[in-house]
Amino acid sequence: MDIASSFLRLKKYCEKENFAGWDPYDGLNSKLFQATPLKKWDLARLAWIQGFKRSPINFRPLLRVPKSHNNMGLGLFLSGYCNLFRLAENNSNNDFGEKEVILNQIKQLGTLILKYQSQGYSGSCWGYNFDWQARRLFLFPAGTPNVVVTAFCTEALFDAYEITKDDDYLNAALSASDFVLNDLNRTEHEGGILFSYSPRDGNNTVYNASLLGAKILLRNYQKTGDKEKLNLAKKAIDAAISGQAEDGSWVYGLLPVQSWIDSFHTGFNLNVLQLYFEITGDQEVKKSISLGLDFYLNNFFLEDGTPKYYHDRTYPIDIHCPCQLMVTLNKLNVFNENKELATKVLNWTIENMQDKKGYFYYQLKKGWSSKIPYVRWSNAFMFNAMSYFFLEQ
Repeated sequence: MDIASSFLRLKKYCEKENFAGWDPYDGLNSKLFQATPLKKWDLARLAWIQGFKRSPINFRPLLRVPKSHNNMGLGLFLSGYCNLFRLAENNSNNDFGEKEVILNQIKQLGTLILKYQSQGYSGSCWGYNFDWQARRLFLFPAGTPNVVVTAFCTEALFDAYEITKDDDYLNAALSASDFVLNDLNRTEHEGGILFSYSPRDGNNTVYNASLLGAKILLRNYQKTGDKEKLNLAKKAIDAAISGQAEDGSWVYGLLPVQSWIDSFHTGFNLNVLQLYFEITGDQEVKKSISLGLDFYLNNFFLEDGTPKYYHDRTYPIDIHCPCQLMVTLNKLNVFNENKELATKVLNWTIENMQDKKGYFYYQLKKGWSSKIPYVRWSNAFMFNAMSYFFLEQ
C-alpha cells in the first residue's frame, strides 16, 4: 500500500472517532476503580496504570474507561490539518480534502483546544485528560497543566492563527508564555536553567520538557519581540547544551531513574535548538544541533527502516520514533538529504504497525504487542508526522 492511501485510511478512522479515544496511561479514568478506596493508594494507582499500559488486551470497555479527547492529541491533529491546508492551498493538492473542508476541521479542533484549557494559572495551559501517577514520585490529577502538552497546543494554535487569523488562537498561544514564566519551577543547572514539567513539584529536571518551555517563549518572541522571553529561553538552551554528551546524545533527565537515551525525545530537543538557531544564528547552538543530529540518525534507525526506541537496543518499537523522524527532518531542513531514510522508515511502519482499520499500533515487542488504538500516542502523532512527510514531496 502506498503512503497516501495509508494516510487516508488513518484520516478516515480519526475523523470517524471525532478525534477521541483511549491512551496508554488512562487507566485511572476507570469508573470502577474510582469507585473503590484503592484510588487513594499510590501503589494501587501505579499498578493499575501499568496493568492497562502493558496489557495487549484492551480491558477499557469492560472496566468502563471512556474514550475522550486528549489535548496533546488535539494539538497534533490541528497542526496536521494546518499542513494539509497548506498542501491544498500551495500545490493545488486536494488528495486529502478540499480547502474549505480542511478549514472547518481546523476551526473545530481549535475550538476544542480553547475549551479544554486548564483554569487558575497565569496563562493559557493544558494537561492530560486522566490522572497520571509517575512511579511513586508524584501524582498529576487530570487537567493538571504541563509544559509538554502546552507546547504542542501552543504550536498548533500559532499554526491555526496563520491560516484563520482568529485572534482567539493567537491570544491563547501568546498567553502560554506567562504560564512558563510564572507557574513553572526552575532548577539552576550548568550555568543555565531547567523548566519543570509541571507547576506541581516533581519531574523538574527533564531536558526535553525544559526545552519545550523554551520553545513557547521563542514562539512568543517571534510574534512580540519581547527580549525577556528570548533571554530566558537562552538559559534553558544553555542548560541543554551543557547536558549534551560528547557523542551528541542527551539522557532523558537528571534523576537516577531518568538516565536512558531515546529517539523521539532527542528529536524534541533538536527541534527546539533549531528554532533558537534560526532566530539568533548562534553558532554554538548550530554545533550542538549537528552533533545531536548525527547521533540521532546513526543510532535510532536500522538499515531496513526499523525505528529504535533506545540507542542501544531495538525493542520496544514505539510509534513515536518514526513519527518524530518526519517532523525533525522537516524542522531541521534536512529532509531532502535523508528522504530515502524517511521513506524507508515510513514504509516499514505502515507495513508493521498499521491495522487494517486504519489506526496505528502503540508498540511492538518481542512477545505480545499492544494493538489497541490510542488517540494521542499512536494516531495523532502519526497523523501529524505523515502531514510533514507530504509537505516535503
